Amino acid sequence: MTYTESYDFFSSLFDELYPILRSITGPGLRQSYDIFSRYMPLEQESFKSGTNIYDWTVPKEWHCTSATLVGPNGDIVADMQRSNIEVINYSAPFKGKIELEDLMPHLHSIPSRPTVIPYVTSYYQPRWGFCVPDSVKNSLMPGTYSVDIDSQFIDGALDLVHCVLPGMSEQEILITSYLCHPSLANNELSGPLVLLGLFKRLEALPNRRYTYRFVLNPESIGALAYLSKYGEYLKSNVVAGMVLNCMGGDGDHLEYKLSRNENSILDRFLKYKFKDQASSTLVSFTPLKGSDERQYCSPGFQIPICNVSRNFHIRGCDKYHTSLDNKHYMDIDKIISAIGEVFNIIVEVDSIATFESQCPFGEPNLGRRGLYPTLSHIHSENQEKVELFNNIKLLLNFADGCTDTLTVAERFGMDVAELSNAICELEAHKLIKQV
Repeated sequence: MTYTESYDFFSSLFDELYPILRSITGPGLRQSYDIFSRYMPLEQESFKSGTNIYDWTVPKEWHCTSATLVGPNGDIVADMQRSNIEVINYSAPFKGKIELEDLMPHLHSIPSRPTVIPYVTSYYQPRWGFCVPDSVKNSLMPGTYSVDIDSQFIDGALDLVHCVLPGMSEQEILITSYLCHPSLANNELSGPLVLLGLFKRLEALPNRRYTYRFVLNPESIGALAYLSKYGEYLKSNVVAGMVLNCMGGDGDHLEYKLSRNENSILDRFLKYKFKDQASSTLVSFTPLKGSDERQYCSPGFQIPICNVSRNFHIRGCDKYHTSLDNKHYMDIDKIISAIGEVFNIIVEVDSIATFESQCPFGEPNLGRRGLYPTLSHIHSENQEKVELFNNIKLLLNFADGCTDTLTVAERFGMDVAELSNAICELEAHKLIKQV
């Protein structure tokens, strides 16, 4: 299947990825990476089971072949083949007969939402169990139930993948998402799908100022594993970044959670761009909810990574970690829309630059360079030329080697993109150079 930024492509890719039983380790995770590797030059990094990563330890790989719960009358109560969230993710193996009274502690449901199946994990504490609608749980008849969870834990590895698109600068923007949840649409696949779309758009650009680093990993421990190997490099080179998650679903626009110190080039741009919609669009940093930005922004790293989602921070999502998080809810069109919105922000951030005047003593003679009218007429009706002249004068005055174009835009109430034509003219005449 050839990549195209189209509904059909992303719908087909989603359909291939959605049924895979993923977790923070194991074959489903690697299978999902392999699918993305068709479209991105991803390199795999592996961390062996038992490896200590800061305060954590890489667990053994979880392999689960099947999981069924059958009632006294032969009815199937839960079956991983029906939905892979019907078994606890990382469930221990168990096979045997069990009475209803003893079975109940192993059944997980949401009492306030009787028709919904919850998604439940137990990565670091061995236990077995199933996830069912509360209405099913409460209707179970007394008797003997047959449990067959065919799973095993083996010495293996925690895997993650990454790739880099080089730019003119060694400074980097990090774009990352997680790929460890099983059949959850918005909470799992929306982020990696948008990441792929952003990679393809950025790859196609003829020029990139920044270098772009793309990372897919299991959430939390995967980010920590990546930091354990590349953290010092990232601290020195990453100037901004974003975690992508919950990019589809409800809501007509995205939400942006700022990084811990809220002062990166991306933070500054977001606060300026959305200053009139801050209450519905911007979220101050908090470690109380979110994703891998919490690891990157932890005190030992303080790498300025934001979080981008559609309905996670402000509006919230009642389908989060439930069987209601499906393809219909996620909405492929919202994925394509998110690619466009985030890409436009990245391009504007990529264009922010600091310049140094090559003629810093007074204003240069613009007229002899064709950059200013030689006939003085203050009532010119060519507004486009007037704006160009004004922007040229602004840039020349602030080309001090310290003030970036975002500061100029903030100060004079314009978009950074409005300065692009003036920058091109001044660079062509060697009046400014980027520092």
